[in-house]
Amino acid sequence: MKKVVKFGGSSLANAEQFRKVGEIVRAESSRVYAIPSAPGKRFPGDVKVTDLLYSLYDAAAAGKDFSDILAQIRVRYQEIIDGLSLKAPEDENRPFSLEPEFEKIEEALRTRPERDYAASRGEYLNGILMAAYLDYEFIDAQEVIFFGEDGTLDAEKTNQMLRERLGRTERAVIPGFFGCGADGRVRTFSRGGSDITGSLVARAAKADVYENWTDVSGFMVADPRIVSDPQSIDTITYRELRELSYMGASVLHEEAIFPVRSEGIPINIRNTNRPEDEGTWIVESTCQKSQYVITGIAGKKDFCSVIVSKALMNSEIGFCRKVLQAFEENGMSIEHMPSGIDTMTVVVHESEFMDREQRVVSAIHRGVKPDSIEIDSDLALIAVVGRGMKSMRGTAGRIFSALAHAHVNVRMIDQGSSELNIIVGVENHDFETAIRAIYDIFVTTQI
Repeated sequence: MKKVVKFGGSSLANAEQFRKVGEIVRAESSRVYAIPSAPGKRFPGDVKVTDLLYSLYDAAAAGKDFSDILAQIRVRYQEIIDGLSLKAPEDENRPFSLEPEFEKIEEALRTRPERDYAASRGEYLNGILMAAYLDYEFIDAQEVIFFGEDGTLDAEKTNQMLRERLGRTERAVIPGFFGCGADGRVRTFSRGGSDITGSLVARAAKADVYENWTDVSGFMVADPRIVSDPQSIDTITYRELRELSYMGASVLHEEAIFPVRSEGIPINIRNTNRPEDEGTWIVESTCQKSQYVITGIAGKKDFCSVIVSKALMNSEIGFCRKVLQAFEENGMSIEHMPSGIDTMTVVVHESEFMDREQRVVSAIHRGVKPDSIEIDSDLALIAVVGRGMKSMRGTAGRIFSALAHAHVNVRMIDQGSSELNIIVGVENHDFETAIRAIYDIFVTTQI
């Protein structure tokens, strides 16, 4: 058995959390490769180290004095070192020190400040600390994770280099969130990208399990900020997770699925503060039935719909392509596209659309000469996802019945061809009410 373990920022926020991580790793000899995030918040109102590093970069790039911010970051790491009573690996009579690394960071920011480099140092420093604490080898992610000329991950080169390096390393810590750009400089993933690093390591190591440790005991059926004490999800498929992550469920970075899915490696979401909990298993496929008809509910606010109407639209070859081209030419991606015989609706992010709406409208008029174009804003989208929906009759009816009972007006309906999810559009102000109504009809009434 071989496991890759990734720990989020809340799991490494201070010395006490570091000790919990150490106990978890040492509890099973199969946990051979560890991926740390940067230290997160120690208490409500605290600032994450990554946010401090972004502020550090902003000051350096503007030519301002950044010594105070750097001092705050030094203190954060020194608190962890002191709390762990960490000693220098070459001399146990001397305390462990990150001062040489801080001197390099300060020099780099004074001479040539780079945003990705600054942001990545949180994981980098935490990786050095974790390796010293666990007595594991430290592998700099910049040496084994690579991005191409276009800024996207070079998955195959990364897999090859990681596999070669891990093949020579029995136990190692690889910091998350960053790698090496095509120009040789540090390149970061989007926020939460340490999840992706863990997935890449799991693929390269041909791990049996990828454990992702955070501050919750797995996925919840609904957002706990909206639904009080929601039920947890025992098992969820990659496809279900993709749908929920895309619509706002944020326990795991949505791109972390792809590397492990190609190898059939399951992901286990675990709670650092409750290691006895089984958590949520994310798998390619399963014969296990969900406890409820649905697996999860997630959603986002602030969309708008562009409704293009034209008589006999369905018989006009290339109509949809020309409408979508109007969005493409203005650099916009679309979210959903429900349509009827004489109408076509395109749903986009309101923030992206507002400054370009008239250019898009003009382009649609030129392209297809519609009878009318309507724009509706303040739209929230809610995804109801579940592998059990395919075999259960009346799921859509129960959703709409629950919303009607809660006095929520449905403005849009879109069901995926896989029958894995149903997207419902409601007013922004009805968003939370709608999620609670759907949760109640499928979960609360079944408990």
